Amino acid sequence: MGKNVANKLGKGISPQQFIDAMTKNQDAFKDWGSRFEWANAEDREFFESINNRDDLRCMIIAADWCGDVVRNVPVVFQALELTGMPVEVLIMEQHLDTMDEFLTLGGRSIPVVLIVDTGGAVLGQWGPRPTYVQEPMVAFKQANPDREAADYQENLTATRQEIGRRYGDGTAYQQLIVAELRELLASV
Repeated sequence: MGKNVANKLGKGISPQQFIDAMTKNQDAFKDWGSRFEWANAEDREFFESINNRDDLRCMIIAADWCGDVVRNVPVVFQALELTGMPVEVLIMEQHLDTMDEFLTLGGRSIPVVLIVDTGGAVLGQWGPRPTYVQEPMVAFKQANPDREAADYQENLTATRQEIGRRYGDGTAYQQLIVAELRELLASV
């Protein structure tokens, strides 16, 4: 990847500080976190096995107003807690320079979860949504390049509804995050 965030190491806040400072969606954030469960012992053991590595750090670009942060970051926090890896949150509005290095489909989409080494080199990235949930947005961006098009907003609304449908009402989507984070961590 070649990207480096060394200048941001230690500039974020802890997961608990992020939760405590939330002015929006705090109850929903805590609710999704409280509903998280490990689907299988194997995943849990994998995350625990990262404990014997001291070369990894995690930085998460996030903000409390974002629905995807509220749904996904509680899962990331819980999974990574088992790794013993230092995790810090960069509030997007306070770190736009970093945000703009990690755009999704050309836009500022959060959360962005970065796995970095102790020197700040970015080893891997996840977000803003599990792949299956994100697919409609990828398709939308490809099919609707012109933001001024008459049907752009209508198509965007339909896309957001499909994303909501793919998230679903339950916690099944959380296992997609665990699987994708596991795959990412296994590759670094």
